[in-house]
Amino acid sequence: MVTARSGGGSKAYTLSVDADHAGQRLDNFLLSVLKGVPRSRIYRIVRRGEVRINRCRARPEYRLRAGDQVRIPPLRTASPRPTPVGECPVGAVLYEDEDLLVLDKPSGVPVHSGSGVAAGLIESLRARRPQNPGLELVHRLDRETSGCLIVAKNRRALLALHALLRGSEKSVDKRYLALVSGRWYGGPRTLELGLTRNVMRSGERMVEVDRDGRVSLSIVSAARRFADATLVEIQLLTGRTHQARVHLAHIGLPIAGDRKYGDREANRRFRERGLRRVFLHAASLRFPHPVTGATVEVAAPLPVELESVLDALDSDSTTR
Repeated sequence: MVTARSGGGSKAYTLSVDADHAGQRLDNFLLSVLKGVPRSRIYRIVRRGEVRINRCRARPEYRLRAGDQVRIPPLRTASPRPTPVGECPVGAVLYEDEDLLVLDKPSGVPVHSGSGVAAGLIESLRARRPQNPGLELVHRLDRETSGCLIVAKNRRALLALHALLRGSEKSVDKRYLALVSGRWYGGPRTLELGLTRNVMRSGERMVEVDRDGRVSLSIVSAARRFADATLVEIQLLTGRTHQARVHLAHIGLPIAGDRKYGDREANRRFRERGLRRVFLHAASLRFPHPVTGATVEVAAPLPVELESVLDALDSDSTTR
């Protein structure tokens, strides 16, 4: 339990971090304790140095330690609104036990609230499962991406799963399916690129290839070939933001339907074949259970709307 040492409300106050919250990122910690404060406001006060840890500035990704003293500046919080149950679909449960569950996230569903969205998947899941007060996202998927998403049920599982994701590249096997514009020649290929996140003048966040950026690794291979497109399998060895989308766009094979990094003319052709979203699906996960160590293997079937696009491509191929 986190305890406040002084102040609160309209005054600055200090939170003492206990062992249960050790290892948590500062931004996630603040999001959990500052209910009603907009996400953008929380990141702003961290960037400005208004949040202090042991009287020093800290970055959002700083990992808390037991005994850390976190100074919270005066903040005006909005009254928390109840999450509308059922407003946001959470998808089918692919796996569940007392420590975690894996969902088949639908496309079009944000994983959390923000950017004008009152309730995302995790908020709706918490509202539907009051018997599980410790539900937390283990990782994230883009709004349009469908497929396997891990949710921890308790702090022990969350910290262990985060450690697996940060550790050996073989600990968590993540496989995606994507339809790309163009032909994939040859066998599997390893893509290793530096990636940097930038904010454009318009305020849009973009990830760019940068030799000095954070190293990202993907193994890509062809799963099905069509006349002017390829269904590829992507094994993500790192988990950078937009990694698969940027990697494939960089080698000239942009993902179909990707409005941020894709090709406009190619996207128009795929729309004619019925594609209404980015063709990216988190197809499978394999990882050691965070408590028992037993191997957990989960697969999410390709959504019907994506299968129909592949059927249309098959039809086009046979008529040429």
